[in-house]
Amino acid sequence: MSMDILWIILGIVMILLGLAGSIIPALPGPPLCLVGLLLQQLKTLPPFTATFLWLWAGVVIVLLVLDYVTPAYGTKKWGGSKFGIWGSTIGIFVGIWFGPVGIFLGPLVGAFIGEIIANKSMHQAWRAALGSFIGFLVGTLLKLIACFIMTYYFIVSLF
Repeated sequence: MSMDILWIILGIVMILLGLAGSIIPALPGPPLCLVGLLLQQLKTLPPFTATFLWLWAGVVIVLLVLDYVTPAYGTKKWGGSKFGIWGSTIGIFVGIWFGPVGIFLGPLVGAFIGEIIANKSMHQAWRAALGSFIGFLVGTLLKLIACFIMTYYFIVSLF
C-alpha cells in the first residue's frame, strides 16, 4: 500500500509537469502525462489496459510530430516560403531562451525574419509569420487537450 502512494505522488508530479509542458516547449508535455499514467500501472491494482496505454502512446507520438509540423504548415499555408518555414522552426527553439514571451513570439518572429531573408514584402512576411503563429497555437491547443484528457483518466484511476 505504501508503494501505491509513491506511484500516485510521482504520477501527480508527472501530470503537473506534463500540463506545464503543454505550454512550455522545453518540457515534453504529453510524454510526461503519459509517464504519469504509466506510473499508475505500478500500483497493486493497475487501472489501465495495455490497449488503452498503447493508444495513448500513439497519440503522444502523433502530437510530438505535430508540435513541429503545425507552425511550418501554418507558415506554408499562409504563403510562406521555405525560408519562413525554417525561420519558424528555428524561432521555436530560440524562443525557449526568452521565457514565456519568447515561446509564443519565437515562431512568429522566426518566420518573419525568414521571409524577409527570402526578399518577401513586409506584408507577405507578416502573413507567413501569422500563419506560423496560428500553427503554433493549434499545436499547443492539441497538446493541452490531450494532457487534460490524460489528467482526467489519471484522476479517475485514483478512485
